[in-house]
Amino acid sequence: MSEERTTVRGGMETSYGFRSVAPGEKQGLVNDVFHKVADRYDLMNDLMSAGMHRVWKDAMVTWLNPPKRGNWRSLDVAGGTGDIAFRIVEASDRNAHVTVLDINGSMLGVGRERAEKRRLAENVDFVEANAEELPFADDTFDAYTIAFGIRNVPRIDVALSEAARVLKPGGRFLCLEFSEVEMPLLDRVYDAWSFNAIPRIGQMVAGDGEPYRYLVESIRKFPNQRDFAAMMTAAGLSRATWRNYSGGIAALHSAWKI
Repeated sequence: MSEERTTVRGGMETSYGFRSVAPGEKQGLVNDVFHKVADRYDLMNDLMSAGMHRVWKDAMVTWLNPPKRGNWRSLDVAGGTGDIAFRIVEASDRNAHVTVLDINGSMLGVGRERAEKRRLAENVDFVEANAEELPFADDTFDAYTIAFGIRNVPRIDVALSEAARVLKPGGRFLCLEFSEVEMPLLDRVYDAWSFNAIPRIGQMVAGDGEPYRYLVESIRKFPNQRDFAAMMTAAGLSRATWRNYSGGIAALHSAWKI
């Protein structure tokens, strides 16, 4: 068991939180987590971010700035419940089309119901597939987004290479993820909240604290901002940069396919 962050050299593929697992075992364990929390996804993110995830997601779509015209396609990966997809469609004045891809059918089920209720079904479609093996042709999408999902992908380098493959030349990559807190004292406060409060609240509210413990630990294992940017570059994405939110609790990474 190790609590150290992984780096550009890898390690997330065999890391289930702080526990080491065999190659190929992580995906099934992560799937179980999200089957358990699918109907409480907003609550989960509220607990993990003290409600700030909504502000950060708005900022992500603002930076993406989807055009208000047709024939613009975006892929939102690990976004089963539609949080980012719906924001993109609304920001484009309902002109954009977003494909939501998730490996977890329970999450996609929530997203489909929400799309129908919001009358966005014509602008959003849902695909159950793996981020490491996207079922799309090369140069298909104008943008690729992933919010709080990349750290749950076992082989992050493979997923990033797939992102670069399916983006059109000139296409945009945006990844919002919990990251390394860079403000003194805030890191200690956030650690205390994450490791002590979140699993207990998850137990009280959702009846199961274990999924929340994994999610907290996975944040601490994820590469920091600089290492993740280096991974993006290694995967073939260009002009990798990031913006920190709330002192680095979350970071929004940007890159382009040139």
